[in-house]
Amino acid sequence: MKNIPLIVLLISFAVIACKNSKDDKTVNNQAEISSKSEFVSEFNKDSAYDFVDRQVAFGPRVPGSVAHEKCAEYLYDELQKFADTAIIQKFKARVYNGKTFDSKNIIGSYNLNAQKRVLLCSHWDSRPVADHDPNPDNRNTPIDGANDGASGVGVLLEIARQLSINRPDIGIDIVLFDIEDYGPPEDYQNNSTGEEWGLGAQYWAQNPHVFGYSARYGILLDMVGNADTRFYQEQFSMYFAQDVINKVWNTAHKLGYNDNFIKEMGIPVNDDHLYVNKYAKIPTIDIIHQDVDSPNHSFYEHWHTLNDNMDAIDANSLKIVGDVVLTTIMNER
Repeated sequence: MKNIPLIVLLISFAVIACKNSKDDKTVNNQAEISSKSEFVSEFNKDSAYDFVDRQVAFGPRVPGSVAHEKCAEYLYDELQKFADTAIIQKFKARVYNGKTFDSKNIIGSYNLNAQKRVLLCSHWDSRPVADHDPNPDNRNTPIDGANDGASGVGVLLEIARQLSINRPDIGIDIVLFDIEDYGPPEDYQNNSTGEEWGLGAQYWAQNPHVFGYSARYGILLDMVGNADTRFYQEQFSMYFAQDVINKVWNTAHKLGYNDNFIKEMGIPVNDDHLYVNKYAKIPTIDIIHQDVDSPNHSFYEHWHTLNDNMDAIDANSLKIVGDVVLTTIMNER
């Protein structure tokens, strides 16, 4: 994914900033959630961590590689175990340099006949080049993508496992997007249109796995596994789905995760949710770690470097995100 220069959207989002409602009173434990709802999250951080580790163990999940093929099989098998149904949506994707890859969106669904549905998504491929690595000699090397890709998928697989134990009242669709991170390298991006990213999301949003598919809203997870995560309210999410942002961040605060889910405007990110909003017209938010204080409004320290490996993953961060998302969707009626 790619940052959008802040100046481009200052005017567009000024109105949104003025519309932010007064924060709800913070509650620092799960007791209040329990008193208002029967559901209390049992999201297992060790299980989520293992789901991340298993993906990374295949090696860089770069389209066209053996690791990519093996990981696709693994993800499909896991969703088959947990969901009511699982499918692989195959398509061909042409990337920025003209190459074409056989690609796979992997989808698991619950309560197929339910009209009220929620979309959960993440990307499962990894970056083919470490173009932000501090060592120039590494910049053409594929990365493990433990945080950038595998962390969000790991959280969703644990949510899938939980949903097989505690059935939701509504329909849930988990979509793992392929070929999100095959955008142009840093030294090419001045010629980029931005549309070279999120190719799996673009395809699914224009060709959903069910004809006429719709959902109340969507939640995208991206880079959710590093220590000391900070989730600001990403600007495209605020533009397209402010009500969903409020719902999720209020849930996080009721669970006591105030320091992680910060009720302040973040930066706009060209991520998979942008295409789900634009093409599928489903109001979708992006839960994504942002370092808004860094000089270039970047993501996390190891983004698009060889150090994006399992050493960068914190199981506690996976649990925070898992608790928030699982509690949010399980309280939908």
